Amino acid sequence: MILMKKIFLAVFLMIGIGAFAQSAPVEFKTVRFGFGTVPQNKPVSTSFLFTNKSAKPVIIEVATAECGCTTPDYPKAPILAGKTDTIKVTYNAANPGHFEKTVTVKFANYTTPTILTIDGDVVEKH
Repeated sequence: MILMKKIFLAVFLMIGIGAFAQSAPVEFKTVRFGFGTVPQNKPVSTSFLFTNKSAKPVIIEVATAECGCTTPDYPKAPILAGKTDTIKVTYNAANPGHFEKTVTVKFANYTTPTILTIDGDVVEKH
């Protein structure tokens, strides 16, 4: 009987926690972009288009890159319901070789962030 109560409590807690772990009601056109071949020391940028699919404004709390070689630029004002906007991601392309970098986008009042990914190959100048 005690074991059944513990199992029931564990399942209840997992379901309850899962209900609060929600992603923002924002739909990105894509969350990954490949630059292909990039010349060394020539920064490259792309913009990730998204739409607020909810009935109320959403706010990007922060967008952080995994390293200093990647810079996200995101809207600081609320994105109104039904509106679209972009997050611009720039890679400095200083080091030759393959790269794959992520930007984590955290929306206010939503626990699950969105991960944007860029990749490509930096080739040395001759």
